[in-house]
Amino acid sequence: MKLFSSYNRILAIITLTGLIVIGFLFYQTLGQYINKQIDDHLYEELLEVRDFTHVKNILPSPDGFDDVIVDYKKINKLSDKRKYFADTTFYNPKKKHDESARYLKTALLLNRQPYEVMIMASKFERQEQIKSIILIILLPVIILLLILWLVNRILIKRMWLPFRQLLINIKAFNINQEKVFEPVQTNIEEFRELNNAVLEVSLKVKSDYKEIKLFTENASHEMMTPLAVINSKLDTMLQSNALGKEESEILADLYKATSKLTKLNQSLLLLVKIDNDQLQDKEEIDLKALIEEKISYFQEFIQKRELQVETKISAFSVFANRSLIEILINNLFSNAIRHNNDGGSMMVTIKNDSLIFSNTGSRTGLHPQKIFERFYKDNASDGTGLGLAILKQVCLKQNYELSYNYNQEYHQFIINFKSSENKS
Repeated sequence: MKLFSSYNRILAIITLTGLIVIGFLFYQTLGQYINKQIDDHLYEELLEVRDFTHVKNILPSPDGFDDVIVDYKKINKLSDKRKYFADTTFYNPKKKHDESARYLKTALLLNRQPYEVMIMASKFERQEQIKSIILIILLPVIILLLILWLVNRILIKRMWLPFRQLLINIKAFNINQEKVFEPVQTNIEEFRELNNAVLEVSLKVKSDYKEIKLFTENASHEMMTPLAVINSKLDTMLQSNALGKEESEILADLYKATSKLTKLNQSLLLLVKIDNDQLQDKEEIDLKALIEEKISYFQEFIQKRELQVETKISAFSVFANRSLIEILINNLFSNAIRHNNDGGSMMVTIKNDSLIFSNTGSRTGLHPQKIFERFYKDNASDGTGLGLAILKQVCLKQNYELSYNYNQEYHQFIINFKSSENKS
């Protein structure tokens, strides 16, 4: 749930609960006040009954009062003179429906005879007055709260605009691009501090990343010459007939290890070149022709693994750097051949602006994110762990969408060219 929605929900719950509690207390207070007024009125009516009886020596008629009902009941003795006030209901013959009422019940001596007197007054009109008063007071309050809620929503939304823009800029920040993090202009102190903190962190990260890339590039360059010398010497020694079997096996292992080290070094140098945008020249590339060319190039490896290759490609071209696209296609072929089963199959498809490489291999799917991380390898792989990382970096530089899935025992690497602005 968004912070803004959470805040509004809490505010709405508190406001609604407060309104209900205040409305209930207000209704109860008004009810008590009205009851007190009716009780006073009933008591005055009781005094009038007593005075009338004392003066006239007769009981007043029950119909002699306009807004109250008086009932007399003769009792044997006057044992309890207390006055009881309570609520009740009665049938109003004039209005022909039941109404709530308030009554006073007590015992009196009328004409020297003990009587139980009950005087009852309707509460209907007063209850209607209470409802009207509550509506008159609460309705403007509710309207005012709605206006405040609306104004609050608009103001908070505007106040959080810099934060939203800050999030957009953070998501758009790419450490591989020369473009620096764009700060947000705002007058709110908290957002300005957050803005400055993110800017400082982005500059520090970018600086550290550049130093690491420079170190990698320099180290890789410095390693190339000695590695070439070592490989050359080892190759010469392996051609010699003076070596015994044990020495030849040791030299072969050394040659294999230095070859792998050379390949790793070349991959690191390639990544540095891609990261530094050293491959920027673009041209229109016939992808169908390039794939057919690469199938011929990898034919020896395909035959060696006895792979069945199927293609479903139609004419399709992209506007990109040729070296990067060749690296991309080479890595896809190399990956599909190397991680395939002997006698397995692979399929190359182009459809809906997407290039799909499918191949048989291990019977379990790979992690769709981790496989593109640098130096990530599964237990069965003997590569450098940089092939798919280079693939990812090429797609990132060309704005292609790269994804992996495992479908019907086929590992699929899908490159979608649609998102690229450079697609021809």
